[in-house]
Amino acid sequence: MRGYFLPGVFLAVATGVLVFGGDWLGLELEHVALLGAALGGATGVVPDRQPWERAAGLLAGALLAWLGYALRAAWLPDTSAGRGVAAMLVVLACLLIAFLTSGRLPLWSFLIGAAAVVGAYEVAYTAAPPEFVETSPTALTTVLLAAAFGFLATVFLGNTIEEERDRERGRYASDDEPDAVRPEPEPDGETARGPFWERALR
Repeated sequence: MRGYFLPGVFLAVATGVLVFGGDWLGLELEHVALLGAALGGATGVVPDRQPWERAAGLLAGALLAWLGYALRAAWLPDTSAGRGVAAMLVVLACLLIAFLTSGRLPLWSFLIGAAAVVGAYEVAYTAAPPEFVETSPTALTTVLLAAAFGFLATVFLGNTIEEERDRERGRYASDDEPDAVRPEPEPDGETARGPFWERALR
């Protein structure tokens, strides 16, 4: 746990700097700093896939959510039905891209990116849907900036957490079955990754 201290302090300081620095630069980061930093930090800390694959999934999910708002602004009615259709299309697009990449870009990272944009922009969009072109780029870029800070603060913790989980599994196995042998890690080949839905949700 001591290895988490410095990255955690960096994440906390980065979040505070985003709020104060954003106000100084006029970037309106106050209401999205913690949201973006927390979701970016979660993406960085999960020991699943390579860091760039997690980051790419988050970015793709954010862009798909932004396109969902564009769809709502251009064609869909501002009703529960319209919002439901847009949400369904965004999730299906995330699932499709995760499938096309054979799970290399995990589905969970897409959903985190989409959640970041929705959390940062839904209130502003609901208040003034016709102003989508003016307001959405600011919301998208600010929450992604905050997510980038969070990701960079925690991305190096992934290997540490994975090693700790391996030690825990080995310890539990030795406690329950003294003669148990730890399973070999799966090879990196596609055939060893299991069904798509398991790969994408890892």
